[in-house]
Amino acid sequence: MSEPHRLSALIAEVGAFYLTDRRLKKAQAATESALAAGTLDARAETAYLAAVRSYFAGFEREAQAQLKHVDRELQKLYQLQYNLNAERGVAARRVEATQGVLASVRELGGE
Repeated sequence: MSEPHRLSALIAEVGAFYLTDRRLKKAQAATESALAAGTLDARAETAYLAAVRSYFAGFEREAQAQLKHVDRELQKLYQLQYNLNAERGVAARRVEATQGVLASVRELGGE
């Protein structure tokens, strides 16, 4: 069996999640009860750890996929921002150039 305080911490940490998986909810409740009663044996602990591993491995895969998606979207956004900044620079130089031409026209009396 593992260290009691580490197992208790894991049980509390898992219990803080909103669990929807029936297998894990059942294992969580049974493990919490057995721990409180002092009757948690190695077999029950092994079953609990397997249920936690199974649930959280899937949860991690889902979270990793979401993170990759968000990173791709951010990369698109950064590229768009870079392109727009470059386009703005071109437009600003064009405004300056045209204002210079128009100022020259005004100076020459061609208003």
